[in-house]
Amino acid sequence: MTTDSPLVSQEIAPRADATVAPAWHTVVLIVVIAAWAGLGYFGTHRPPSQQQPNRLFTYIVTAGWEWLVVGYIAWGVRSHGIRFRELLGNRWKSFMDFLKDFGIAVGFWILALVVLGFVNFEFLHIKPPHSVQLITPQTALEMVAWVLVCLTAGFCEETIFRGYLQRQFIAWTGNVTAGVVLSAILFGTAHIYQGVRPVILIIVFGLLFGILAEFRRSLLPGMMTHAWQDTIAGLAAKFVKF
Repeated sequence: MTTDSPLVSQEIAPRADATVAPAWHTVVLIVVIAAWAGLGYFGTHRPPSQQQPNRLFTYIVTAGWEWLVVGYIAWGVRSHGIRFRELLGNRWKSFMDFLKDFGIAVGFWILALVVLGFVNFEFLHIKPPHSVQLITPQTALEMVAWVLVCLTAGFCEETIFRGYLQRQFIAWTGNVTAGVVLSAILFGTAHIYQGVRPVILIIVFGLLFGILAEFRRSLLPGMMTHAWQDTIAGLAAKFVKF
């Protein structure tokens, strides 16, 4: 098996002190993320009479947007002399490696639910915001599309915020904690359409994802958790009335 195989497990993440892209590339990305977040916020906070969501269209645009951002990142890191797959960290060498990461993802998910539940219960008292209800799938076709969007989010958002931005911030600051925190703040801010208090909870979730990525030296467990958490949350919002 050659070292170019996607199943090779090795320490391929960029060094913590090495940038993964030019500074201007990262600044442009941050500005674009902020602009997209602003559009999402104002779009979901219009008067109810003006809100006529086309969920399938929203799902397609969201997924397309995230893949475009990942494409921009791939171009930036390649121009910096880094292979895109290096952002993903350690890969699977065997089926047992997959099972190990799957088990880590399950354990992490349970821990994250406990932490987020505690933070929400003790400090935030958040109920599902109206903006989330607007994008909750209602039909069978929308539910299928929702699952596909969540799979996209799991891969793309972990690549954007943990694979790229977190590594870049760690290199810029020379501090792992600072890199994890800054990436989590941007992760939360990108979800501002859900409201201010939900952003705080998402920042906490981002911190947990960042710690997992650093601990495991891989994005794969986080990608799995991210994808199924979003999937379950959306389907639960459809069938469970809060």
